Amino acid sequence: MLKMRVLVIIPAYNEQDSIVSLIQEVKEYGYDYLVINDCSTDSTNDLLKQNRISHLTLPINLGIAGVTQVGFMYASDHDYDCVICIDGDGQHLPRYMADLLNEIEKGNDYVVGSRFVSEKKPLNMRMLGSRLLCFLIRLKTGHKVSDPTSGMRALGKKVIQEFSRSMNFYAEPDALCHLIHKGYQVKEVQVEMKERESGVSYFHNPLKSIYFMLSVSLSIIFIQ
Repeated sequence: MLKMRVLVIIPAYNEQDSIVSLIQEVKEYGYDYLVINDCSTDSTNDLLKQNRISHLTLPINLGIAGVTQVGFMYASDHDYDCVICIDGDGQHLPRYMADLLNEIEKGNDYVVGSRFVSEKKPLNMRMLGSRLLCFLIRLKTGHKVSDPTSGMRALGKKVIQEFSRSMNFYAEPDALCHLIHKGYQVKEVQVEMKERESGVSYFHNPLKSIYFMLSVSLSIIFIQ
């Protein structure tokens, strides 16, 4: 059996404090990787150049969906069999990449690194949105998911090709709903994630959080 060609895609926006150490850790696992710098305004681009890190720098800020699609197009053009997505802020631990890849090798099409497969989801306001999205996905598909907003995921070749051509969703939760609807084999595996140590999360802004929830919920209900 031929060895699967794997590409690790790492979206990065203003991740100057984490990107170099993250790439050093990713390199230890021997997979190809590509950082996609989403028009960062800090020193991220300079660090990528200085450390000779494989990267693309976008001329305009596309946001997470646009950035990942650029990565999927690159993977499709270069005939990769699997893509693993991890965030550039260091929250996703590279040691779990092999667990995701193992499930792709078993025949799954889309594997999500979940914090809550075997661990209980906290009862707090932060997880209220996650619980709502889980409910909507189950309502629409009949499929139970535990961590719909996780950005740590692995895509098999069929999903890479589909997402490189067209992505009619806003973020990870409605992408998950879309794939379940289309009959792809979707799997969650237990992972741990670190808290963000520096930089600012997209969800730091309450208005952006509300916009995200509305957009994704409407996509799940009316589009996917």
